Amino acid sequence: MQEALRKDKTSSEGHDRHHASDLRTALAWLREQGDLIETDKTVDPDLEVTGLQKHMDGGCPILFNNVKGKPNHRVVTNLFGDMKVINKMFGWKDDAERVKKLAYALSHPLKPVEIAQDEAPCQEHVIKSPKDVNEHVVAIRHTTYEPELTVGSAIRCVTGPEFDGGSDLGYNRMNFRWGNVGTFQISPGSHMWQVVNKYYASEQPVPITMCFGVPPACTLLAGAGFDYAVLPMGCDEIGIAGAVQGTPIRLVKARTVNAMALADCELVLEGYVNPRDRRFETKESEDAGVQGRYHFHPEWAGYMGKAYKAPTFHVTGITMRDPKTKPIIFALGVHTLDDHNIDTTVREAAIYELCNRLQPGIVQNVVIPYCMTDWGGCIIQVKKRHQIDEGWQRNFLAAALSCSQGMRLAIAVSEDVDPYSMDDIMWCMTTRVNPQTDILNPIPGGRGQTFMPAERMTAGGKQWTASNTQFEGGMGIDATVPFGYESDFLRPVYPVDRVKPEDFFTKKDIENARSRMVGWVNSLARSGR
Repeated sequence: MQEALRKDKTSSEGHDRHHASDLRTALAWLREQGDLIETDKTVDPDLEVTGLQKHMDGGCPILFNNVKGKPNHRVVTNLFGDMKVINKMFGWKDDAERVKKLAYALSHPLKPVEIAQDEAPCQEHVIKSPKDVNEHVVAIRHTTYEPELTVGSAIRCVTGPEFDGGSDLGYNRMNFRWGNVGTFQISPGSHMWQVVNKYYASEQPVPITMCFGVPPACTLLAGAGFDYAVLPMGCDEIGIAGAVQGTPIRLVKARTVNAMALADCELVLEGYVNPRDRRFETKESEDAGVQGRYHFHPEWAGYMGKAYKAPTFHVTGITMRDPKTKPIIFALGVHTLDDHNIDTTVREAAIYELCNRLQPGIVQNVVIPYCMTDWGGCIIQVKKRHQIDEGWQRNFLAAALSCSQGMRLAIAVSEDVDPYSMDDIMWCMTTRVNPQTDILNPIPGGRGQTFMPAERMTAGGKQWTASNTQFEGGMGIDATVPFGYESDFLRPVYPVDRVKPEDFFTKKDIENARSRMVGWVNSLARSGR
């Protein structure tokens, strides 16, 4: 059954979605669909953008047409806050189909095309040797805990020999404290970490572009961090983005460095990363001379991030769409549903693909709930077809925990569980887990990430940096029904398919009753369990 599904038209091929080929077209389409709200009121990038986003976390995209101190810019946020909007944008009928179609796209990239510089929308206006990058971008401050604003919404574009002939998209937070030079935070173990490690010994800087306001499919792929068993160095993430949107992504040569940029984006910072020129991200941490202690920029794990000594990005040129059209900056707020959906959409598909490569047909779905914080965990739904399938769920758990740096929790559930309901997951863990045999810790002492307080504290009195911390290992929980015991774990199914409330009650009565239904009952009512 699974093999037939994978050979079927599960990819995006043949279904062009030109309304998602660039950010402006996507926003116009969202406006027509009634999925965009916008305001002409002036918004302050210092705390107001993220404050308003958090008020409407999980809601529809928001476009701010007037930004304080930035007359030539607009700001969009919450673009990926409502996954139903994203499913509609890319033609996925539901979340489960999205996982399978994205998994197919991972191994069926659509090769990007290069266009001439005079045809590239992102090069309508060119600034060479800029003196102050902050004049041309929109930095934001998320919380009052941070002493300085951050540029965190640009997406790096690394192509060619720097990425072993493939293409890489990803996020790196920046703080331009020295005019045209800014810190460039790189997560240890990430694709960009792998790139700079190639050039560190030779002291060669790495030419890259940082693109703002990119095609939505590129934003999805930029969130695909730490999926490197399925997306190794040398893979074509830009090609995969093309497969997702149904048309090739267009690239253009940068004006001042030997690198490529996303031609249909809004604004580009061209330059090179110097891994040996390391500087403190904030003045506060620099004055103290301490890494990993002072708050700076929230992190995906749901805690405040810390200021470190980071490599630097030296900007040699800035290109953008005509300033009169007010280029759009996607000011991404971290630890929002917007950020979570970007970081987990491809990740769910990559874990699904990983499990399916280990043994096809068993994995049914992979879900990363908001509370599992992006890279922190996952739920793997399986269906055991016969006795020989028993145990593969544990292989999947061990593989996910081992292949995803820093994952703390992976849970396997059976096909009768709603993987989108954390109440159903908790019920499943409460009633189906043997604490002596079903809780696994496959990689104690492995390499994790410094975003979790538990890892940071292992440094003791030393600075809380990646080299001083230890990873205690992720936890796998097998909450599946043992094969052959399905009737012993049979869930009651009430006859919801045999009756229709509208045949007995008025619409007003039904709405009155359903407005009081909160939490697990909604999932149970849909399934009848």
